[in-house]
Amino acid sequence: MSSRPQKPYRIEGTIAPGFESVKLLYDHNMQTLAERSTQLCVYHDGQKVVDLWATAEEGNNFSGDTLVNVFSSGKSLETIAMAWLVGKDLLSYSAKITEYWPEFGANGKGDLTVADLMRHEAGLATFNVSIIGEQLFTDNIKLNKVGSIIEEQTRLYKHGSRREYHAITRGWIANEVFRRVDPARRTMGEFLEEEISTPLEVDAFIGVKEEQLTRREKVSMLGFRFQFLESLKPKFLGRRIEHNIFQLIAKIVSLIPVLRGGSRSKPPAPFKGMRKVEFFNEPVIAMGETPSANTHSTARGLAKIAAMMAAQGKWDGKDYLTDAAWAALHENPVTADMGGIMTTSFTQGGVALFSEPAAGSSKLVYGLNEGRAGFYGWMGLGGSLFQWHPEHNIGFGYVPTSLNVLDLVNERGKAYQAEVVRCIKALAAA
Repeated sequence: MSSRPQKPYRIEGTIAPGFESVKLLYDHNMQTLAERSTQLCVYHDGQKVVDLWATAEEGNNFSGDTLVNVFSSGKSLETIAMAWLVGKDLLSYSAKITEYWPEFGANGKGDLTVADLMRHEAGLATFNVSIIGEQLFTDNIKLNKVGSIIEEQTRLYKHGSRREYHAITRGWIANEVFRRVDPARRTMGEFLEEEISTPLEVDAFIGVKEEQLTRREKVSMLGFRFQFLESLKPKFLGRRIEHNIFQLIAKIVSLIPVLRGGSRSKPPAPFKGMRKVEFFNEPVIAMGETPSANTHSTARGLAKIAAMMAAQGKWDGKDYLTDAAWAALHENPVTADMGGIMTTSFTQGGVALFSEPAAGSSKLVYGLNEGRAGFYGWMGLGGSLFQWHPEHNIGFGYVPTSLNVLDLVNERGKAYQAEVVRCIKALAAA
C-alpha cells in the first residue's frame, strides 16, 4: 500500500476511444510529479485524439487556451519558416549565408552555409555581447539592431566538436536571413502569424502582442535543492521527480561540459539583465522575437502544426509547404557529437531525427531517442515537446509550466509519446 499523499489538482479535456491509457498516464503524472500546470494534445491521421490540460494550483484559470513559453520547441517553427523559403525557390540549404546577407561574412564567417546554421554548426552558439530586450521588437529587428551585432561576431568552436547547441542564437541569425530573403521582408514572427497560425487557426506566436500578455501563464524552474531532496526519496514515499539520487548525479555530471563554458569561456548572458530562466517571463522579453527560445503557444497549437507536418505539409486542402520543401527539410540527417553532451542527428533543415539507439549508446542518447523513434522536431527547456511522426501520422504537443532543467531530454513528455505510439499500434492490430 503506497503512503504517497494525495495531491489536489484539476484535469480537463477529451480523449478518443483507444487512447484512454494516455489519460491515465497524464493523471498519474499530475498526481505524482512536481507539475504546476500542463497541456497535452495529440493528433492522429488528422484527428485530435488527445486534448488534456490540468493545474495543481487552486484558483488558477489555466486552460487549453493558455499561452506558455515553449522555449526551444520553437526551433522547429523557425525550420518551417526557412523551409517555406526553400519551397519558393528563394533559399537553398547548401548556399552560403552571405549569398543572402553579404555583411554576415565579416570576421571569418563567409563560408558558413544555411545548413551549417540549422545543424548547430555555425560556431556562433554565444555572442560577445548581451542583447537588449527592446532590440528584439519586430520594428527594431527591421532596423538591423540585432543583425549588426551578429555581423560583428567571430566563429568559435569547442575543441573536438563542430556541433554546439545554439540554444538562443540560431533563431536570431535565422530570423535575419529570413527577413532578407522573404519577398515581403517579414520577420519570422510576422510570417508565422500570417502563413501558419492564422490559416491553421492555432495559437503560436514568436513575440506576443501587448494585449496577449494576460493570456500567458508564467514558467518557473524546479530548484536544485528541491530536486536533490526529492531524489533522496523512494518512489513509494512520494518522490515528485523522475530520477533518484544516483540518476540525478549522473545528470549533473553530464552537464559539466556545459558548465565549463562551451565555445567561449565566460560568455555574457544572452539578454542584458538576465540572471535566471524566469527572466523570460518579463513582458519586454516575451514581446520580442527570439524564435529559438521564446515562442508562446499552447499544446493544441503545437500539435496541430505538427499534424500538418506529419501530413507532409498539407492540411485541409491547403499546402503549407511544397512537397519539395517538406522533403528538403527532412533530408540529409547528420549524426554528430553536440558539444560533448550527447550525440544528435539533425537534418539540413534543422530538425532532429530520433531513432532507436544503438547498443552501447550513452544513457543520454537512450533517454533522447528510446520511445520516440521516428519522430522529427525538437524540445524545449524543462519539458515542452513539439514533434511529428510521418510514418504513424502523429502530431504531438506537450507544454508544462514547471521546468525540470535536469530532465535534459524531456523524458517525462517522452512517456506520453511512447504511450501514444503503443495505442496506435494496438488499434491497428485490433
